[in-house]
Amino acid sequence: MSIAARIECLPFTRFHWKLLFLGGLGYTFDGLDSAIVAFALPMLKSQWHLDGPALGLLGSATYLGYGLVGGPLGAAARHDERTGHLRHRFPAFGRIVFLHRLFPLPPPVGHRGGAEATIIAPYLSEFVGARYRGAFTAALTGFYSFGYVTAAILGFMLVPAMPDGWRWALALTGFPVLMLLWWRRALPESPRWLDERGHTAEACRIVGDIEESAGLAVGLTTTTDRGAPSLRPVRDLFAPGLRRSTFMSWAMWLAITFSFYAFFTWIPTLMIERGMTVTRSFGYAISIYFAQLPGYASAAFLTDRLGRRGTVALFMVAGALSAIGMAASQTPTEVLIFGILLSFFMNGTFGGIYAYTPELFPTALRARGMGLASAIARLGAIASPVLIGWLYPLTGFPGVFGLTTLILLSGAAITLVFGPRTEKRPLDDEQAFAQT
Repeated sequence: MSIAARIECLPFTRFHWKLLFLGGLGYTFDGLDSAIVAFALPMLKSQWHLDGPALGLLGSATYLGYGLVGGPLGAAARHDERTGHLRHRFPAFGRIVFLHRLFPLPPPVGHRGGAEATIIAPYLSEFVGARYRGAFTAALTGFYSFGYVTAAILGFMLVPAMPDGWRWALALTGFPVLMLLWWRRALPESPRWLDERGHTAEACRIVGDIEESAGLAVGLTTTTDRGAPSLRPVRDLFAPGLRRSTFMSWAMWLAITFSFYAFFTWIPTLMIERGMTVTRSFGYAISIYFAQLPGYASAAFLTDRLGRRGTVALFMVAGALSAIGMAASQTPTEVLIFGILLSFFMNGTFGGIYAYTPELFPTALRARGMGLASAIARLGAIASPVLIGWLYPLTGFPGVFGLTTLILLSGAAITLVFGPRTEKRPLDDEQAFAQT
């Protein structure tokens, strides 16, 4: 029996729970990295006397860090045979390299998180059979919400407490990754990738350990290493069988990241200018961050029932409707309700996208496909704070929400029309990829 077939036959075991926990911690710290900057920006606006466009540019610098590291690392994630566990060791390394710069400026925070988010989902998805994979990957991204809640607590307790509180808050977000450097050493390399690269004996050993821990008879497969095939070039992502999935993934990621960061970077400021000071409160921040968790959980539930592309499109449309409701809100209660709904659906969209994207590409191109899609998405995250800062004085509140809603609806339509069905499809079925 092949390595891929043995993985498909595995039940969900304690080993998979361990993967979910360790990978989820990585996303928790990424969420903390990303969200804490939103609490630092108001202090920087006051201390550094920044106007709207300048503040938007500073906020975009964080996501520029995501793009600079996340995209190239995803593209290179499978190129080095000598480093073995490159895909789950390098993200933590990328965080440590930039840790020393946290005190003077916030933008390097983005460097630490970009690699983690890009690589961890495609890596862990390769350990899970098709019948569990969608829910597993969507649940994995749900750990982001714990990071956002922690950021809210730090942001309200530490940042206003002292003039340099924002510096300490940013610095504290870097220390938990030191634990991950140790924990990640316990994670094996993907057996699918090892088998593909010719390291069949090691792949067999890893799968055999998982089977034994699950109380299953160890399956038989060849234990002799074979010559590694040539690496597939990035241009294969644009071959006839994959180009539709590649471009669709770019549009899907671009739509959600542009809208997400446009909404959640500027909503507090825009609503306060309308007299809705509730968006400045601790209760509002905690409420919208806690709403992320059921959003991710519902996406995990629906990915295997409604399908990946259906779940993504549904949550995008619901997010657009929530944004319209937010724009029309006239009372603090309405702002809170639609803020919670917006957080629920926008984060649920990410749960669906993280489950969907790794399945769009074969094993040899999965990390690079995910990395490039994530890099394109960061363009949206980089552009949206700056564009909204420039657009708001010209078009006002309706223009900002109208643009982001239109982009969300366009992303939903592109996903439904051009996105292939991937649920229940084996990750290594090259013929199925060629037919999509």
